[in-house]
Amino acid sequence: MPRRSAPTSPPLSTPAAAEREPRAPHRYRARIGALAAGAVPVLAFPAPGQAWLAWIALVPGLLLMQRAPSGREAAVRGWWFGAGFILTAMYWLIPSVGPGLPVISVLFGALQGAVGYTVHRLLHPRLTARRALLALLLVPAVWVTTEYARSWPALGGPWALLGATQWQHPAILALASAGGIWLVSATVAAVNTGVLIALTAVHWRPRAVAAGTVALVLASGPLLFALREAPARDGAVTVALVQPGIVEDPQARFEASSRITAGLVGQPVDLVVWGESSSTADLDRDPAALDTLRRLAATTGAELVAGEDARKADGRISKDSVLVSPAGVVDRYRKIRLVPFGEYIPLRPVLGWIAGVSRAAGENRAPGTSFHVLPATDRAGGALPVGALICFESAFPDMARTAARDGARVLVYQSSTSTFQRTWAPEQHVSLAAIRAAETGRPAVQASLTGVSAAFDAQGRELGRLGTDATGALTVRLPLTEPGTLTWYDRIGDVVPLGALLVTAGAAAVAVTGWRRSRALRRAGQPSAPAV
Repeated sequence: MPRRSAPTSPPLSTPAAAEREPRAPHRYRARIGALAAGAVPVLAFPAPGQAWLAWIALVPGLLLMQRAPSGREAAVRGWWFGAGFILTAMYWLIPSVGPGLPVISVLFGALQGAVGYTVHRLLHPRLTARRALLALLLVPAVWVTTEYARSWPALGGPWALLGATQWQHPAILALASAGGIWLVSATVAAVNTGVLIALTAVHWRPRAVAAGTVALVLASGPLLFALREAPARDGAVTVALVQPGIVEDPQARFEASSRITAGLVGQPVDLVVWGESSSTADLDRDPAALDTLRRLAATTGAELVAGEDARKADGRISKDSVLVSPAGVVDRYRKIRLVPFGEYIPLRPVLGWIAGVSRAAGENRAPGTSFHVLPATDRAGGALPVGALICFESAFPDMARTAARDGARVLVYQSSTSTFQRTWAPEQHVSLAAIRAAETGRPAVQASLTGVSAAFDAQGRELGRLGTDATGALTVRLPLTEPGTLTWYDRIGDVVPLGALLVTAGAAAVAVTGWRRSRALRRAGQPSAPAV
């Protein structure tokens, strides 16, 4: 009888092959886990405000990247992590961009793929002390590089940077005076990396490296805060921030702001600040509105910074900060960096449809061309140069730094977040003024139509606030630093993110060179060198 052949069974996969080709359900479970892990760090930002969580919040996501079966899968998990982070941190943009938010999340989330690949490459088992030390340098560098990339104004701007979680902790913000918010982000990312190493390393050497690095990094902010001299004081000024509340009608909003300001008569106020879009009149062409502001400046004895959101003689709408004295308009600054979708739609011929399904800008605002300090004076006639910036511009470290270097003694932010009133946006927004104050060594105030209005000293400590449920005037005494005072960050600028970019580029070049060498050796039939 013919012999029956035994049924063949599929070849058993080797462990390495199984790792390279995980089953689809397992793969997608891990990716969904990374998406959810991306939401965890957001709890450290306002309004949840669990700042302590920032120091360990990246660990779940980093662990999923570390344990990925391949560098490619780790990069994908990093991508999903980044998408979850952006989607959660900016959920309040849905009224403005509608279905565009998931697209933004996916695009920006892709940047975190570099973090995923780096974590896997350096921290996969078995972990050595050398790779642990490299990871403690490279992972924060890559993280800061991704933040810096999405902070490019053409891509939107620097919102929800990891370092912003520490806005209520001046001892940590001392790092911002040295290297900007970027140094705070790098510090938080380094501690998370160290915690991951301490939790997953088998041998004591990498754990010791991680523990020592974490201790040094955590001590750096408080040590700098303790050793650095506080900004030298040179007098003080009293600033009144006017918050009229939620007023839909522009004329009613203007009248409410006027009534609140009139209530300041008799108080020793040096400067009155109204919120963004507090006037929809073109003060160059509306004598009645201008006369109202002139009278208020005369009766209070304080110059007034109004927020103008008006159609100009050329037919275009722009947003201006207008300095008004009893004599009339002294000077104005036109907003340079507009809010994507809120004040203009990028590539409107292609993406203009978003305005039909959301509250995105019906027409593009006209941006200004350059920044300059407004030449305000206090009630005694002394010079009080003001760096007046509008709303979203508080997110940009370079603009506050420019104002400081140009001689501004007070940073003034005018805001309107009424569209996002019952979300985390107002609290996220006002926190940026504290960071800009710490970076530049100058007091900063934010006046908002509907809250939050607040004031911060030169080290970022809060001096007073009006929440989103309040109306009226917040009057605060601001200690001034000496004219010409500059922090290290004012002087050196964005050295930290540029350094991170160089480190990241160098590591990428080394990785590509190694990959090409290994590929050439495999083609020649020779064993490739072990991975770092």
